[in-house]
Amino acid sequence: MLEIKVEPHDEFHVCRLAGEVDAYTVGEFREALSGITDVKRLIIDLTEVPFMDSAGLGALIGGIRRVREAEGDVAVVSSTASLNRLLHTTGFDRIVPVCETLEESLAALDEEA
Repeated sequence: MLEIKVEPHDEFHVCRLAGEVDAYTVGEFREALSGITDVKRLIIDLTEVPFMDSAGLGALIGGIRRVREAEGDVAVVSSTASLNRLLHTTGFDRIVPVCETLEESLAALDEEA
C-alpha cells in the first residue's frame, strides 16, 4: 500500500510518500503528481519509501518533467540507502538534487533559483 500526501506551503509544495512505489502502486503516484499543477517549487519526500522499481522511477521522472515544463524546480528527499543507490546508479541525482532532509532540499531549490 502506498500513502501519498500533498502539502501546499506558500513558497513550495511537498509530496510525501510512504510505502513501496512499484508496478502495483505507480498509478496512484502518477495521479498524485499530475494533480500538482502551477507549482514553482516541488519537494518529493521519499524518506518513508523502502523500495522503488523502474515503474516508480519512470513516474518520478515524468512528474519532474511536467514541473520543469511549467518552469518549476524539483528536489527529492531520500534517506534510504537502497533508494539512494538506485537514484545514484541511474544518474537521477545528476538531474535533480537528492537531499537527506527537507531543509537541505529547500536550500538546493534556493540555489537553483
